[in-house]
Order: sequence, then C-alpha cells, then structure tokens
Amino acid sequence: MGKRIYSIIICLVLLVSATAIGCSRRGESDGVSSSSEYQETLTQISTVGALLDGVYDGVIPYSDLKEYGDFGIGTFEGLDGEMIALNGDFYQVKADGVAYEVEGSVKTPFACVTFFDVDKEAKLSEGMDYADIQEFIDCLIPTENIFYAIKISGTFSYVKTRSVPRQTKPYPPLVEVTKNQPIFEFNDVKGTIVGFRSPPYVAGGVNIPGFHLHFITEDRNAGGHLLEVQVEEANVCLDYTSKLFMILPGEGSDFYQVDLTEVKRKELEKAEK
Repeated sequence: MGKRIYSIIICLVLLVSATAIGCSRRGESDGVSSSSEYQETLTQISTVGALLDGVYDGVIPYSDLKEYGDFGIGTFEGLDGEMIALNGDFYQVKADGVAYEVEGSVKTPFACVTFFDVDKEAKLSEGMDYADIQEFIDCLIPTENIFYAIKISGTFSYVKTRSVPRQTKPYPPLVEVTKNQPIFEFNDVKGTIVGFRSPPYVAGGVNIPGFHLHFITEDRNAGGHLLEVQVEEANVCLDYTSKLFMILPGEGSDFYQVDLTEVKRKELEKAEK
C-alpha cells in the first residue's frame, strides 16, 4: 500500500514538472506561435467607446489579425466599410455595398475575431425576424456572462444591411457618420450572418452588449452590417467563448488622448441602428 501511494506521488510530481516545462516553452515563443493558443478566445482590437469617439486609425494589419482568428467582424482604417471574416477569408463591404477581399497590409481600428468551432446548433423557424432570432438564441445559451460567436447560414426572404463611407481627419464621431449610411436590401438571398453576442458588463464602452452581426451573400459579392432580416430556412451555430484578449492602440495614437470615462449608450444605439 505504501509503495502504491509513493508511486502516485512520483507520477503527480512528474506531471506538474512536465506542465511547467510546457508553459515555459510557450512563454518563450515570439508572437503568435499557433492558433491553438487562441481557441475559445475572442480577440478584440481597441474598444467600441474609442470607435464612437472617432478613433479610426488602424491598430494592426489584417495579416496579423488573421493569426488570432478565422471568423469575425470589424471595420477598416478611416472607418472604410464593414468587415466579415468567414472560414479564414476576410471581406470588406465598402460604401458601394460590394464585398472585396481584404489585402493583408490594410489595418483595422476595431475588430473582433475568434477561431470558430460549433458548440451548439439549432434550426431557425421560417419567418423569424431579427428580434425573434435574438430571443431564440437567448433561450439556447447557458449563461449571459460569456461571449458567443454566432454563425447563421441559409436562405433569407429579406435582409437589410448598411455600410459606412471612408472618413478623413479630423474624424467625426461614429453617430455622425451613420446619419448618412448607405442602405442595401436583399430579397430571397442565400448567405451567412456572422457576429457575436457579448455579455451585459461590456456596456461601459468595451464592446457592444448583446448582438452585433454582419451579413455576406453566399457568392461573397455583397453584405454589410445587419439591420433587419427575415428567415426562410437557416441554421444557427454557436461557439461558446470564455476568454477575452484585447489589443489596444499604441503610444502616440488618438486613443491615448480621447476621454473614455463617459458611457455613451444612446450614441451607441443610434450608431448601431
């Protein structure tokens, strides 16, 4: 009996030692060594509060952002359109409503990405609108207190989206930009809705509490920030995401000067809708 206990102790010591060595090796690596480090992680560039206040300068290029995720949404330097990342491909829906493939050198001032894998899947009912979809997803999730990546693929009888035109300095606040946002409408269209459901506690200006979704057509030719939708036949897939990693703008950027102490919930609601 004594020998058995001694053997178990030795095994535990060896296991702890091996784990410590593994952590040390990961810590010694430069940059992003593998996508596995960011599984179940929402990587966010800057904050939505900064975006509301007109901090539109790029933080990192998309070639670097791809190291943190193959799925997500965001925008571009100068607020030049809406970003959709799906299956590792990144698209830019400009103010003309057309989806363009993103070059790696282009930078983003705000984005959210993850490596998508399915934790929950369900079928949506015909006729569901945006509010119905949100209520349905809220009934599926086990808690409001983590992040969820959302992918809805199928056929939609109606989709309404928007994009935003590129801005020049001095940058206006986001709520001013969206007053003149181009609107796009699709009927009987196949495509994918991409985005996130964030917990209520991000409402202090970190991110958008609740749902933030973009849309791209099946042929990857058009899309935008989702405003309205009606389902014909579609499935929703959820990726439970329990970790948050943020990359903030560096020294010398407008981010260092902007006052982010005020919570601008009304401005955020106007900009989103």
